[in-house]
Amino acid sequence: MTESLNLKSFEALSPFEIKDELIKLAKAASKRSQAAFLNAGRGNPNWVATAPREAFFLLGQFAVSESKRVMSHPAGLGGMPQAAGIASRLEAWLAKHPEMPGAPFLSAMVPYAVKTFGFEPDAFVHELVDSIIGDNYPVPDRMLVHNERIVHEYLMWAMCGKKKAAGKFDLYAVEGGTAAMCYLFKSLKANRLLLPGDTIALGTPIFTPYLEMTHLEDYALDVVHIKAPQENKFQFTDDEINKLLDPKIKAFFVVNPGNPTGMAMSKETVAKITKLVKTKRPDLMILTDDVYGTFVHEFRSLMAELPQNTIGVYSYSKYFGCTGWRLGVIALHENNIFDKMIAELPAAETAALDRRYGPLTLEPRKLKFIDRIVADSRDVALNHTAGLSLPQQVMMSLFSLAELMDEQKAYQSACMEIVNRRVWSMIEGLGLKLTPNPNFDAYYGLIDFEFWARKNIGDEAVEYLKRNVHPLDLAFRLAEVHGIVLLNGGGFEAPNWSLRVSLANLPDDVYDDIGRGVRAVARGYRDAYEANKRAADERRQVEEVPAE
Repeated sequence: MTESLNLKSFEALSPFEIKDELIKLAKAASKRSQAAFLNAGRGNPNWVATAPREAFFLLGQFAVSESKRVMSHPAGLGGMPQAAGIASRLEAWLAKHPEMPGAPFLSAMVPYAVKTFGFEPDAFVHELVDSIIGDNYPVPDRMLVHNERIVHEYLMWAMCGKKKAAGKFDLYAVEGGTAAMCYLFKSLKANRLLLPGDTIALGTPIFTPYLEMTHLEDYALDVVHIKAPQENKFQFTDDEINKLLDPKIKAFFVVNPGNPTGMAMSKETVAKITKLVKTKRPDLMILTDDVYGTFVHEFRSLMAELPQNTIGVYSYSKYFGCTGWRLGVIALHENNIFDKMIAELPAAETAALDRRYGPLTLEPRKLKFIDRIVADSRDVALNHTAGLSLPQQVMMSLFSLAELMDEQKAYQSACMEIVNRRVWSMIEGLGLKLTPNPNFDAYYGLIDFEFWARKNIGDEAVEYLKRNVHPLDLAFRLAEVHGIVLLNGGGFEAPNWSLRVSLANLPDDVYDDIGRGVRAVARGYRDAYEANKRAADERRQVEEVPAE
């Protein structure tokens, strides 16, 4: 099958689109051989956080009872939940249903939040109840008041390790990390912070959409790659970091821990970037996408070290197993360079922005960048109906509180244990001997096939392979012969002969099969090389026989 496909024609496609073709081949192979179909191409985890979900669905039942308490029409109409006394009513209702899944969590959660954040009980519980019913537009549109406080505390734990960043971040609840990316690109352009033809830096390898969006005609940005090579344990080298000294580079976008590498920036790398920005590039805008930070012990984001320069993006999807909930957040420090840069724009640009945001406020120049992002997400004209749906924000609060209440970090330890067990199983299947790396999140793994093959089938075989076989053949052959779907690393600006494997979405016992599948493909390549070499030797011998 791979011989009949023009693999070169797939080069322009995103790995996530190539995946669809690989899935077809892998399913066909699975039917032929009765082997398992193993799709490790997508990062959706196969676990879910149950306690906050139990609380969500039980809270919904209480919310409906509160609605009926206000009005209960026989046609099925209820009223809008009322705040007065609602906290004590929830407490009494839970006391009557102690056996219900979610009751112990809710009973502990409300007093915990009230004590930790100083919330007024009725106001907090009413926000939860009214929001889970979903009978109002989001107010404030950027994020609910109590939810923002809770998520802020959660982010300080998830993104800042043992030392919180100074000051406060303004947060915007969005429909997952995907929406965060779209909104930020759009608003950076709308506010003249990044215009077509401007230069940005991308920390590569990187999540493919960051590569693709920069080249869309909407943005048309020039891109400099700040590379983190395998030989440097996927850390940026000093020479690569120093590229950021170029004043032409307006922004630096990074995914940390990496996707597809799974490697977080080390403390040393973070320190080097921090020093460079503080001493040489205080004007550098940074966007850090830190979705996988909770899979690394004591993870520390650039938003913790460089809060004034950095926009933080976080998604709940992977850690809590909730990709379908679409829960994400944009974080921007209350004292940031983005607001300052907008204030310093030329008069003509400022006047244009006054016209853009004038319908929202009598003083558009005082509108903060975070609020401009909210408005731009709804094309400004629909700002009055902006905001993440309220039931989603309740789920966000419950996920955050579940983690904050877990003082022993049992949930985090369990998630880490799952992915690490799988990665070591795959490493065993690959026949590798490695030592643990504390910066590795084990959520994704990047198999650098060329790096591995040079050690296992030799340099000559690898050079033959690179001359005669298309790099995509590796992913297609795994799918066609072994029923295994992995994404091609080249689409992430990783080495062409590499594969991204998700360690989150398949049963534990199949990851050694993936490792063995890769080894089997390598043996096939080695056999092809040796056959070609024998044929060449035979031809040479024939040519050397003297004519009679």
